[in-house]
Amino acid sequence: MDGWGISSLSVYSTNGDVMKIFLAGASGAIGSQMVVQLVARGHEVVGTTRSASKADALRALGAEPVVLDALNPESVADAVAKAEPEVIVHQLTALNGPMSLRQVKLMAAATNRLRTEGTDHLLAAGRAVGVRRFVAQSNAQWMERTGGPVTDESGRLEPNAPGDAAEAVAALRYLEDAVTRITWADGIALRYGGFYGPGTSLSAAPDAIMTAQIRKRRLPIVGNGGGVLSLVHIVDAASATVAAVERGKAGIYHVADDEPVPVREWQPVLARALGAKPPRRVPAWLVRMLAGQAAVDMMTRARGISSEKAKRELGWTLQYPSWRTGFFEGLE
Repeated sequence: MDGWGISSLSVYSTNGDVMKIFLAGASGAIGSQMVVQLVARGHEVVGTTRSASKADALRALGAEPVVLDALNPESVADAVAKAEPEVIVHQLTALNGPMSLRQVKLMAAATNRLRTEGTDHLLAAGRAVGVRRFVAQSNAQWMERTGGPVTDESGRLEPNAPGDAAEAVAALRYLEDAVTRITWADGIALRYGGFYGPGTSLSAAPDAIMTAQIRKRRLPIVGNGGGVLSLVHIVDAASATVAAVERGKAGIYHVADDEPVPVREWQPVLARALGAKPPRRVPAWLVRMLAGQAAVDMMTRARGISSEKAKRELGWTLQYPSWRTGFFEGLE
């Protein structure tokens, strides 16, 4: 397999329906994967980036780059009007950079704005040009903490999130409601599992943030480590999104591999795949004092997701059905 996962593309058929796609957040981990997959399938891609330094890289992948501040409604409206796309894909986040507590808070606040204000700007621009489909990134980290360990799309986002996660969960809920309630196009929200693989914070790259923490034994198992996580390789996340672009129906789809797993099980396997020592175990009360309740909740109470709907309705096939093989074969 090459680094961009082109070998996974043959599972779909466009039925000759080639489209022009406006991909907001095209220079990110999943956005870059999507550009390659969409271009390989014959689609025309206009891809946005906040940084002019990334424009050449997008052009090399086959997209027409646009440097854009997604929080400026006039700039968004102008860029979309010039592109005249049939589909808009919203993959905007600000989740990158160093993992200091202050920086994490700044990234989270910026991402919340992109999921609220940024969503509004893209929806308004899309309605103005008459797009037929709007696909947006949500995530499954904050599924409601009641019920069994795994939920399908009938599950809702946690209504009583810890105080230090309340704004993030509210932003996700805002995005999902805004996108799935539009009547002028198919509005689709994709709840992704945790990303791993090339370009993500969990890869073999020496500067990958989570990988570095694991190698230094700074990502411990908190409390009983009973929180259930669903993971998805970035190539598979992108191919599911391409499938949603081509034939998704209005509503929510879950996107993750076939093996939801408690934190206490996957973290030691990941450490072994990276050649690192096993993670430490830290009591929940200590993490609550140092990092807040949200971190404890995620590690001890999170629920996984089922992606059967996406496989059934979109014809989506996973290249990495389980993180157990993906950690050893797909981190680079």
